[in-house]
Amino acid sequence: MTPMDIETETLDRKQSLYRSMDEIFEIQKEMYKGQQYSQIYYIRLHLIRTLIYSLLPNWKPHLPVCTVLGLEKGKECIVVGTLYKHMKLKPTILSEYSKERSVTPLVTPDNFVHEDDNLVLEDESGRVNLKGSVLSPSVYVTGNVVALHGKETNSGDFLVEDILEAGLPPQLDLPNKSGEDKYVVLVSGLNVGSSSSNPLQLQLLVDHITGHLGDKTEQQSAAEIVQVVVAGNSVKIDHGLLNGHNLGSKDQSKLYEPLKELDIFLTQIAASMPIDIMPGYNDPANFALPQQPLNRCLFRGSSAYNTFRSCTNPHLFDVDNVRFLGTSGQNIDDLEKYSEAKDKLEFMERTLRWRHLAPTAPNTLGCYPFTDRDPFFIESCPHVYFVGNQDKYATRIVKGSEGQVVRVICVPKFSETGIAVMVNLKNLECHTLSFGTDI
Repeated sequence: MTPMDIETETLDRKQSLYRSMDEIFEIQKEMYKGQQYSQIYYIRLHLIRTLIYSLLPNWKPHLPVCTVLGLEKGKECIVVGTLYKHMKLKPTILSEYSKERSVTPLVTPDNFVHEDDNLVLEDESGRVNLKGSVLSPSVYVTGNVVALHGKETNSGDFLVEDILEAGLPPQLDLPNKSGEDKYVVLVSGLNVGSSSSNPLQLQLLVDHITGHLGDKTEQQSAAEIVQVVVAGNSVKIDHGLLNGHNLGSKDQSKLYEPLKELDIFLTQIAASMPIDIMPGYNDPANFALPQQPLNRCLFRGSSAYNTFRSCTNPHLFDVDNVRFLGTSGQNIDDLEKYSEAKDKLEFMERTLRWRHLAPTAPNTLGCYPFTDRDPFFIESCPHVYFVGNQDKYATRIVKGSEGQVVRVICVPKFSETGIAVMVNLKNLECHTLSFGTDI
């Protein structure tokens, strides 16, 4: 039997409709003219307070709504404002200075929450100190906008009796519930160029996604992948080289080699299907959120394909009318430093219920000083909400009071775990692709 006699079956990759909504995160005509961050806090308060006011008739319609300045002692009311958290352990520029001056370096904790932390509520009229066991300072952060039911005490504090958050935003119905299986692959933390990055793992991932690995069953599974999203920290560049001095040819190659290797990886996928790449904390992009798309000049091979898209962080897009919202992890990692929860998924759920993607920005998380909008305000509820560069894979379903269903996913660092995540567009079920090289 000659090779010509063997029937070869060609598998066609499934197609999908894609729509990016990253324009809300793009900085185009804005210019930095020394503006302060008070404006973004004002916009956030206005947006979320308007929402909360619409919820009050169903919450506690019998109570009057007051401003901070209009509080009266002993009179029960509702006040809506922005929380500020006084934190004993929060780093300051003075503590940074003292580290430089001291002989023994000060140990920086991973979490700055302390039992003596206390919350303050403020609006345009003033601020008031909050008391009561109902409101836990360890849960909330500076920048949250909430409604509080309570009364002013004799000492001038506000005794909180109940809390109302904005809640999950409205959500479009999930399409294609009875349709065919289609998958979106989420991967993050490739860290090409780092000591933890394994070229073999990376090539196994590429070969699986593009259908060059495994038997017929695995290839059929690969043909159902319609989109790949790389969620930040794709390269690891030695920041010691970026010191403002001219680089020698040897150091230039150290900078360029990781990007060249990443481009080869992306090109192989882009030749087969659509791929989005988001910037992360370690990538050659702007530091402050929202991070702007990585320059296409960095990807000479993959950028030649119209399937390659360089996207913002955060990233908002639809695949077959299933809405995805994701970040490269900075928003949740920062929340973990300034508040407490049992796991990362709980932090993610809180951002949805607070209706804000990055509540700690600009207080402890760098962001652009917008004057006319707050791009981190979550206007519509995603079906899938993912966060990249986490220590381990985790997922669960979050449900809202109006029937919203959100699949929240912690996407682990691929360079350390060898794990990517597949999400089924039909039913939001997800499973992992594991490329461990342990024998």
